[in-house]
Amino acid sequence: MGHQVVIFDFSVIRGLWETRVKKNKERQRKEKERLEQSALEKIKQEWNLILECRKKGIPQSKYLKNGFVDINEKNLDTHGKTPQLKKSHALSDGVNKEKNKFIFQLSGEQWTELPDSLKEQIYLKEWHVYNTLIQIIPAYIALFQDLRVLELSKNQINHLPAEIGHLKNLKVLNVSFNNLKSVPPELGDCENLEKLDLSGNMEITELPFELSNLKQLTFLDVSVNKFHSIPICVLRMSNLQWLDISSNSLKDLPEDIDRLDELQTLLLQKNKLTYLPRALVNMPKLSLLAVSGDDLVEIPTAICESTTGLKFVSLKDSPVETIVCEDTEEIIENEREREQVEKEFMKTYIEDLRERESTPSYTTKVMLSLQL
Repeated sequence: MGHQVVIFDFSVIRGLWETRVKKNKERQRKEKERLEQSALEKIKQEWNLILECRKKGIPQSKYLKNGFVDINEKNLDTHGKTPQLKKSHALSDGVNKEKNKFIFQLSGEQWTELPDSLKEQIYLKEWHVYNTLIQIIPAYIALFQDLRVLELSKNQINHLPAEIGHLKNLKVLNVSFNNLKSVPPELGDCENLEKLDLSGNMEITELPFELSNLKQLTFLDVSVNKFHSIPICVLRMSNLQWLDISSNSLKDLPEDIDRLDELQTLLLQKNKLTYLPRALVNMPKLSLLAVSGDDLVEIPTAICESTTGLKFVSLKDSPVETIVCEDTEEIIENEREREQVEKEFMKTYIEDLRERESTPSYTTKVMLSLQL
């Protein structure tokens, strides 16, 4: 029997989940600090120091102080203090340095274009450019044949060059929350692409048919745009496991959506759907389906009574309050920020929902009511 999760008044519980997101991040930060300050690392260093001193015949008086190991004792330098530790740290630093030289990072609103020196670093494997005012990705990106990751979220990019199709080794492309209105058909030549994030551009209405060639793609996020239907090329992405096309203008789903037989997660909330096709029942690996239930008048019974463990999430959102503002650009930015917050909420909610693998089989509905 499937598990139906119905949430009434999405906006009311949003604040609660935002708090949970913040608490979760704070908990992760503290855990990271705790591990960095862990006594285990100090004990390991002390033990290695003792072993090294014994090998060199250094007397205990040189490295023990009141019965405790003093790894900061300066006179150990005259005895060649812990060369093994130094070598270990040097090796670790060397590995990190070697790794970082293949990664380019850039952020900050002071950047309106990529630095000229970048074109000389064609050996790079990753670009991480975010929160800048950069609008154009130059054509010389075709020179970066070793590029694996292209993270370009939250900039002002309004165009992707056709030369991006030369990146045959590209596995991750994230151009979310930019100003794109279209995607170049040449992107379909990136045959090894596994993750594509086009969310939050707000103006994309279609994807070129050439993207049908992305047979390795497992993750596609085109949420927060203006799609009126699921693009044909998406139905030909045979390895797709995650599809987020929420916050668009979908009125119906294709009857052959079950062609995506590897799909595990389908996010459809905040569209204009009035019914769900029965073909969804024929998708054997589909484990999470999210919709907005306000306009739905027809839902196949088999979806709610699925024996495959499908979690059917029906979100009911209250009307968004209209913000009176004369500045159109400010309205757009407010909308972007709101959508980013909601995506963070949904990400946290879905992760939490997936952890509920022990939900009793007789539980078919979970209702959440809050009094604030």
